[in-house]
Amino acid sequence: MVNNFKDLDGKWALILGASSGFGGATSLALARAGMHICGVHLDRKATMENVDRVVNGIQEAGREALFFNVNASDEAKRKEVLDALAPKLGKNGQVSVLLHSLAFGTLKPFIGPEGEMINKTQMEMTLDVMAHSLVYWVQDLLMRNLMGKGSRIYAMTSAGGERVWPTYGAVSAAKAALESHIRQLALELAPKGITANAVRAGVTDTPALRKIPGNEKMIEIATAKNPGKRLTTPEDVAQAIVAFSLPLTDWLNGNVLGVDGGENIVD
Repeated sequence: MVNNFKDLDGKWALILGASSGFGGATSLALARAGMHICGVHLDRKATMENVDRVVNGIQEAGREALFFNVNASDEAKRKEVLDALAPKLGKNGQVSVLLHSLAFGTLKPFIGPEGEMINKTQMEMTLDVMAHSLVYWVQDLLMRNLMGKGSRIYAMTSAGGERVWPTYGAVSAAKAALESHIRQLALELAPKGITANAVRAGVTDTPALRKIPGNEKMIEIATAKNPGKRLTTPEDVAQAIVAFSLPLTDWLNGNVLGVDGGENIVD
């Protein structure tokens, strides 16, 4: 594959949720475009084979893979990751791309029999992992001077940020909050030359989607309504993020960027 992305060559990306889905595909795409990858993921033994696939793909592209199997919403683990990453960046180095692609939340209805509806702990955990953790990572990166002019922040959202689906309430709230956080970060970081955008993918067949009750119906509806008559793929999104990360797009800020083949415009 010819590398036409010399502006990204040798820079570092930090991917939260790097082992599968959008995070895994983006890790590989950015590595093939020339970037080193620091990946944060949370996997058990059963899914470590996929982690190895992503790491091997990055290394085969000739780039460094620094991966951590930790809870990305844990403050102490966040410190450990950044302590290890900082020396890799070198003097005056920085994280050029930060992608928040964490898909870990509770899929329960708000209303139902006791024990079957979502509780306070589950609601707060979902919002913390899938939304608020982005802010804390950005804060720590800035406090360490590991982000600066030209750095890009992306957060994966979905149509669920403005639409409803049974059992998706807490995740929907997290996506709406995540988009709000992106807008606020875009405002506050613009003077530093750092941009922040949400990326709204179309319905994509990922491990996270397969955990949503009724996902088969969701796939059927999306395939039928999408103008391209197919689902979005993780690679569609990954290639868009590579393109968004080039210097020519530095005036793109505070948006929800649709990468869905036009799916969201069709009722």
